[in-house]
Amino acid sequence: MGALHAGHASLIERAVRENDAAVVSIFVNPTQFGPREDFAGYPRDEVTDVALCERLGVAMIFAPSVAEIYPEGDATRVQPGPIADRLEGAARPGHFAGVATVVAKLFAIIRPSVAYFGQKDFQQLRVIQTMTRDLRLGIRIVGCPIVREPDGLAMSSRNAYLSPDDRRKAVALSRGLLAARDDWTHGERDPAKLCGRVRTTASGAGLSLEYVAVSDPITLDDLIRPASRAVISLAARVGKARLIDNMLLGMSVEELA
Repeated sequence: MGALHAGHASLIERAVRENDAAVVSIFVNPTQFGPREDFAGYPRDEVTDVALCERLGVAMIFAPSVAEIYPEGDATRVQPGPIADRLEGAARPGHFAGVATVVAKLFAIIRPSVAYFGQKDFQQLRVIQTMTRDLRLGIRIVGCPIVREPDGLAMSSRNAYLSPDDRRKAVALSRGLLAARDDWTHGERDPAKLCGRVRTTASGAGLSLEYVAVSDPITLDDLIRPASRAVISLAARVGKARLIDNMLLGMSVEELA
């Protein structure tokens, strides 16, 4: 959705390296924003985005207008199913229908053989992988690891909303996830205790989490009992920004398909 940063650059670099030609779509998609969300104010910087893509060797940028993607009378939407109902889907009703619809449209226009999505929006990655499989689109969806700032904060276009004080507090989100990962490494498998570790770290910085969940990384169903792999997902409001983050346990994002 533009305002490209080093996380996006990592996807672009891999696409350029692994394929004959790489296309970057830049489109702030109105159908994935709720009525009180930040569509109008979402960070946009097309000049800088184009310069980054050119520098990284992108063959084409597709930056359509809203009218091109949603012309008058456009009414068809893709409903992504149960994997989209929890976590971000519960917090933002209709969000993933907008995501799935616009990605299906972009796929139909560009017709890629492979598409790269970041782990930072983990549920989005799983929604797109599931949609692509279910609709038999014949596109390989590659998940790529989260790129973080030196202090651990996950890179996000919405980090631009953070004041200096909010920025210092926001690091507690990744610290909580890293603490839970350390617990996992030392044998902790109780989902409630892993969630508790994240909440305690966040609250110590004065942050209240909108949600934190330990889920099966394939289905995103909540884990009730210990498992051999998991994903911890969270969302929190930090000042004016709503931030999400996650940590995979027992597997890497490259293992998802």
